[in-house]
Amino acid sequence: MPASLIATYPLIADRYDEMLATRGDARPHWQAFAERLEHAPDDVLKRRAEFVRDAIESDGVTYNVYADPKGTKRPWELDMLPLLVSADEWKGIAGAISQRARLLNAILADLYGPQTLLAEGLLPPALVFGQHGFKWPARGTVPPGNVWLFSYGADLARAPDGRFWVIADRTQGPSGAGYALQNRIIVSRAFPDAFRELHVQPLASFFRAMQDGLARLAPADGDVPLTVLLTPGPYNETYFEHAFLARYLGFPLVEGQDLTVRDDTVYLKTLRGLRRVHAILRRLDDDFCDPLELRADSALGIPGLLGAIRAGRVLMANAIGSGVLESGAIFGFLPAICERLLGEPLAMPSVASWWCGEPPALEYVLEHLDELVIKPAFPSMRMEAVFGHQLKGEARKTMIERILKQPHAYVAQEWVRLSQAPVWNHRLTPRSMGMRVFATATPEGYTVMPGALGRVAPRPGMEVISMQRGGLSKDTWVRAEAPVVRTSLLKRRLGVIDLVCGGSDIPSRVGENLFWMGRYAERCEASARMLRAALTRVASTDPETEQSLAGLVLAARRLGVLSAEREDEDEEPVALEDELVAALTDPTQPGSVAANLRALAFSASQVRERLSSDNWHALNRLEQQLSEPVQTTDQALSALDRVMQSCIALAGYAMDDMTRDEGWRFLILGRRIERMAGLSGLISVPMEAPAEARERMFEWMLEVANSIVTYRARYRRVPELLPVVHLLVFDTANPHAVGFQVEILQRYLARTARELGHPYPSLMIDPLARRLEDFDLTRFEAEDCELAIRTLRTLLNDALEAAGNLSDEVHRRFFTHTVRPMHLRRVA
Repeated sequence: MPASLIATYPLIADRYDEMLATRGDARPHWQAFAERLEHAPDDVLKRRAEFVRDAIESDGVTYNVYADPKGTKRPWELDMLPLLVSADEWKGIAGAISQRARLLNAILADLYGPQTLLAEGLLPPALVFGQHGFKWPARGTVPPGNVWLFSYGADLARAPDGRFWVIADRTQGPSGAGYALQNRIIVSRAFPDAFRELHVQPLASFFRAMQDGLARLAPADGDVPLTVLLTPGPYNETYFEHAFLARYLGFPLVEGQDLTVRDDTVYLKTLRGLRRVHAILRRLDDDFCDPLELRADSALGIPGLLGAIRAGRVLMANAIGSGVLESGAIFGFLPAICERLLGEPLAMPSVASWWCGEPPALEYVLEHLDELVIKPAFPSMRMEAVFGHQLKGEARKTMIERILKQPHAYVAQEWVRLSQAPVWNHRLTPRSMGMRVFATATPEGYTVMPGALGRVAPRPGMEVISMQRGGLSKDTWVRAEAPVVRTSLLKRRLGVIDLVCGGSDIPSRVGENLFWMGRYAERCEASARMLRAALTRVASTDPETEQSLAGLVLAARRLGVLSAEREDEDEEPVALEDELVAALTDPTQPGSVAANLRALAFSASQVRERLSSDNWHALNRLEQQLSEPVQTTDQALSALDRVMQSCIALAGYAMDDMTRDEGWRFLILGRRIERMAGLSGLISVPMEAPAEARERMFEWMLEVANSIVTYRARYRRVPELLPVVHLLVFDTANPHAVGFQVEILQRYLARTARELGHPYPSLMIDPLARRLEDFDLTRFEAEDCELAIRTLRTLLNDALEAAGNLSDEVHRRFFTHTVRPMHLRRVA
């Protein structure tokens, strides 16, 4: 390692350093990695740090820190340097975590069953019944296999003597395993040679155990078990992880509205109908799971879910009520409980804790406040940890008064001087660190992930390592004693029973969001083309160009790209150039490109698990195109070019990157309905203009319809009425013609209706197709062709209305799970 890096990396006397021993030498399991860093030039390390940042951004890895202005778009923080753990040390950690998971599972079974721990005085009733975490409706339930705690997470911290302590138990719906996997994917690519040569244990075996455990524990009744991952939705802080895990594990990602309970059985509402759900891997808090028996105002849960759980018809992982054990006040009682339930000593101690609800403990806490950390006794309490040595004067007095007023609500824990690990920030700097280790249940016992989510404080000297407080993460490399065998989640051999028809498990909500993703993607592209055509003409001094611009602005207003003209004469007029720029950049203006991009991003976020990485990258780039300031026409045109390129890439991924299942067809239906509406509204504007003005509008009409190149290649002359009308309305070989949209809609609507068992909406689309086919184009050759133009205008207006009606009908027939449509269609 470069001497300058070592020289500037401080060792703190009362802290354990993960990388260096007290003499400043690298620890044995760090030695090989340290030697690699020693020979790495600074520019190489910088490039690797940039690679990690770019990978986070391009993969769209996010973590929502509440009250952060970036909201759900806040990038996940990952340090490029891994945290290394030796094989021998990990054996002890894995054994202790497996034991602790067994213990906590046994405690849950007792608390919701015979309650012998309470009867024998091993656990104070106030710690159980005095908090919101205990769910009375779950009393008496017996989960499949008696597995209450399917997934478990333990937050570990290393004391100055090198021993690990458990500082928190995550028993409700532990998050972080997906982020640990994502960290591994990125950091292993940043240091590929080191990862291979250091024999780092892979993580795939853990997730395979999770898959198998859910499948084998689920009450399948002879069926192929269906497991879903239940998420609160895209506004949850860890939604990226939910979508990432769902794709990696091969589970449908669902929200509460995607599920229904009938006859004590849980069903998934798919585009093909109801399909039974056998297991639910949840990321939804206990309170919100069932509005009938838990929190009545929950709009996230599934009414009747607890009834299905009681009947043993579904595996809930983790069981409802498991959050009761997330109280740190229970730590002091675990050693005796472990001896009672497991007949063995607790392998890894919890951090020393004193529950203030016991008078002797309260007395000790008040006497030794400077040595302790004060925390809420129950997770439902919204309170940050308070370090006693930091309390002075009035703040100290206030805290003591709060504790004395409600002693049962507080727990004090020993202030553990956290170990430090190196973080790369243009140089090596030490940060306080901890690990979250994960275990999952199988019929044979608990399997521990051979790795962890490393967590480090956001800045030097800070003790809190919470991700919500801006902490960083690390990939944890558990070294093996010999070369490792890489495993995969894929089965070695598939049988007939494993064969899956594409789209059979697509929730209706997913189909709806794909439909609107298609509509908004098309709308963004069409609006961008229209604004580009207008801005290129706005500075022209040519009278004919100015007259044609008036028609283009009228079309933009009619289609909602520009706001309607103001009727109040007292309002100060807005320059057309400023209005066009606002239509590009103002997200608060309905119909603007920015507003449509935001709506597109929302729809895409709802179906993230169905999009490839490349597709998601294109969406991220599209949303970022307007991040730079846009004030001038040149800047606006440059931004529009970038938007157009990203829109075209997105359309390419839709056609060449997605499986042709029902979900994809709804995406295409959305695109074609939107394009039919946009083209019909666009072409009708010149058809309403006088003949002289109409001829000057054909040029921009072909540009906006993305058909100017085709026209010039075919006719090599200035645009004329008949060839323009034929190309944009009737030519079924032109993907930007009304007739093309109608033909595609007929085909996909018929197939979708046939496969999903719904009537084909023939009355909405077939008459329009016949009118287009029967239209006599020779009528435009007459000297007075105005009658033909009026007939065409009527046809276009009917096509515009048909697009809106067809969109509503698709909602009614296929997305009936929603109370109301999630989006409002544009009124043209």
